[in-house]
Amino acid sequence: MSYLRNRFQKEANRMAQDYVASIPFDQRLYRQDVEGSIAHAKMLAKQGIITNSEAEAIIAGLNSICEEIEQGKFQFKSELEDIHMNIEARLFEKIGNVAGKLHTARSRNDQIALDLRLFVKEEILKTIDALEALQCSLVNLAETNKEVIMPGYTHLQQAQPVLVAHHLLAYFEMLQRDKKRFYNCLNCTDVLPLGSGALAGVPYPVDREFVAQELGFTKVSANSLDAVSDRDFIIEYEAAAALTMMHLSRLAEEIILWSSIEFGFIELGEAYTTGSSIMPQKKNPDVAELARGKTGRVYGNLMAILTTMKSLPLTYNRDMQEDKEGLFDTVDTLHSSLEIFAEMIKTIKVNAKRIRDVIKKDYILATDIADYLVKKGLPFREAHGIVAKLSEYAIKEGKSFHELSLREYKNFSPLFSEDVYGISFESSIAARDVIGGTSPQQVEAALQKSKGDSLLRSE
Repeated sequence: MSYLRNRFQKEANRMAQDYVASIPFDQRLYRQDVEGSIAHAKMLAKQGIITNSEAEAIIAGLNSICEEIEQGKFQFKSELEDIHMNIEARLFEKIGNVAGKLHTARSRNDQIALDLRLFVKEEILKTIDALEALQCSLVNLAETNKEVIMPGYTHLQQAQPVLVAHHLLAYFEMLQRDKKRFYNCLNCTDVLPLGSGALAGVPYPVDREFVAQELGFTKVSANSLDAVSDRDFIIEYEAAAALTMMHLSRLAEEIILWSSIEFGFIELGEAYTTGSSIMPQKKNPDVAELARGKTGRVYGNLMAILTTMKSLPLTYNRDMQEDKEGLFDTVDTLHSSLEIFAEMIKTIKVNAKRIRDVIKKDYILATDIADYLVKKGLPFREAHGIVAKLSEYAIKEGKSFHELSLREYKNFSPLFSEDVYGISFESSIAARDVIGGTSPQQVEAALQKSKGDSLLRSE
């Protein structure tokens, strides 16, 4: 570490070295660090800042180091603090003093900003793929059960009948919004910071556009101060991840409820449940429960980075080293959750008979009966009041609406006639034939749209 501390006469305290070291976690960025350094070396040679032979030696050394890391032969050293200095120190060992020319026209400040942007760009694309895999699982489950009618809920009380497919496609739409957020994050991340130096730019004739092209960036940063201190793209990723995990947690909650004996709407594959240590009859939805719990971790990571960044003056401050562990944890938690949900959804079996039994008392058709009276000429508020009293009477008598006699109906309104018995779960579903509604025609159209490549792949 001595060549890193050449301003000081004493070596750092070992405890202090360990405290400031980021290598235990930022070694994960080794590939991005090597890729960025290779592009930088090529640019330095192109601009005549170093010779072609020096660039070739540097690039060969970097590729060799990358192989060592991937083969588990590389020895990371905490006294070298971070991934940048570990790789640079090894490069000195491999090619000698020419390694020192690699750091010309850059700083660890713009180097780490580059590594993180490369990492986040890659992870965003993986996230989008994982989102689409889960969307496909939901669409397939919806397709298989597109004729099954279930109770829709408000306040966790039965409200109106809907198709199971319509309910599942609501989560498809949530994930679709999540995808758009990650695409927006990709656009914000797709900015090359290298060339900003420590904070003020670099005094060399660098070609930033060349480096951007080499590394797949479409834009270069416009302000060096902002470039080295910007972590908005990390915050945006973690914010999008938090929203996605919230959606997964809502889905998890419904899976947990629906798979309970009290609901019995679905059965989960055994691979995604666990037994009890003392109650042999139990089949616990642990995967769904853990996803619900892990959502809190992702929220915590978002709050941590927001808190870290909230009062930092320009430009780089060592506080920003705290940006990585939460990011890595969020990436890993989100990806594993998306992947396991995509597989778990494939094992779900919908119990259509049980669902039908749950709604056999047809009070869920109360709104349809009110609409029936509206079509007979009553204002909706008046119709609503009549059906409220009718519902209270039917529940008190222990009768379903279909079990009421026409005379009983007419006690509440003379507008009732025999055609009131034509109101059914099926007619209720069919009546909601508006864009976004739960009618079979609308749900079929939504299914076809959701399966289209233009929706799943091009946005």
